[in-house]
Amino acid sequence: MSSCAVAASNSPVFSPSSSVCSPKSSSSSSSSSPRLVRFHKTSGLARAFSAAAGDSSSAALKRKRPPQLDIPVVVSMSENKSAAAPLVEEAVVEVAGDGYSVYCKRGRRHGEMEDRYSAVIGLQDDPIKAIFGIFDGHGGTKAAEFASQNLDKNIIDEVRKLDQSDEGIELAVKNGYLTTHSEFLKKDFREGACCVTALIAGDKLVVSNAGDCRAVVSRNGAAEALTSDHRPSREDEKHRIETLGGFVECRNGVWRVLGCLAVSRAIGDKYLKQWISAEPETKVLKLEREFEFLLLASDGLWDKVSNQEAVDIARDLCKGVEKPQPLLACRKLVELSVSRGASDDISVMLIQLGKFC
Repeated sequence: MSSCAVAASNSPVFSPSSSVCSPKSSSSSSSSSPRLVRFHKTSGLARAFSAAAGDSSSAALKRKRPPQLDIPVVVSMSENKSAAAPLVEEAVVEVAGDGYSVYCKRGRRHGEMEDRYSAVIGLQDDPIKAIFGIFDGHGGTKAAEFASQNLDKNIIDEVRKLDQSDEGIELAVKNGYLTTHSEFLKKDFREGACCVTALIAGDKLVVSNAGDCRAVVSRNGAAEALTSDHRPSREDEKHRIETLGGFVECRNGVWRVLGCLAVSRAIGDKYLKQWISAEPETKVLKLEREFEFLLLASDGLWDKVSNQEAVDIARDLCKGVEKPQPLLACRKLVELSVSRGASDDISVMLIQLGKFC
């Protein structure tokens, strides 16, 4: 069994507020990220928090909102213990693996690379069983790094315990995500990470996500999104958050949980754990020959490149050609997003599904 977990930073989900989301320390402010907004002036939301604490009868509030939050600005890179893929803090990471390729590029923002990926091939000594993941960190590197090193293992452990029905596999993936989340919270880190994973076992393709990393499959050239982004603007996510006593607020044109976080599901985010869920949404499909390849990518790609456009560009380099170039396809997608103004970290993985049928 071969495995890989690599550093591949700065996500558009996380950027702390000096009023509502006040950090313990403001000495390191170089890791700004649009996922978590920074407000330099006292906002109406901050006044609302103050009113909620001091005057419960304030007409400005229809319901009591949560107390002031304490959100970190920057955290340091933790050590990656994977011997197969030591942590590297580079502007670009590119790997051509067995049946997959991945290309990661650090965004223009200052700070560390916060994206990670993982790839494990040869599960249970079966060369066509594999699990892959893309992890987009926010607020620092630790959550994405932890997920890249542990989520695949936790999922596989759960799969072994349960039956191999679609329902059993879906429950196993859910338990794997939640176990990884709870283990990370015990470490008392405060960062978070969006995740998308793809498990290939037998004739099944199992795709899951928590956050706004996305999986898109090429079905005979037609792009099909297999995941749905978890953003606070989704009506079902907004309702879930409000039912739990939180709220969703638009800041600078972006809907955010408690006015801070621009995703509604992720691993970690201890300061928002009451409202941010780590439970994934999972889709189990039969692995058909018409499935040509699978793209897993962080929102740095999808914010600038459409699903079909991504498939078209990758397909030109991977199908109907004498020598497929999946790594070049990943690179071209990243470069296209950058050329359109992307400043976030971007990670793209292309999985050649024909290798696993």
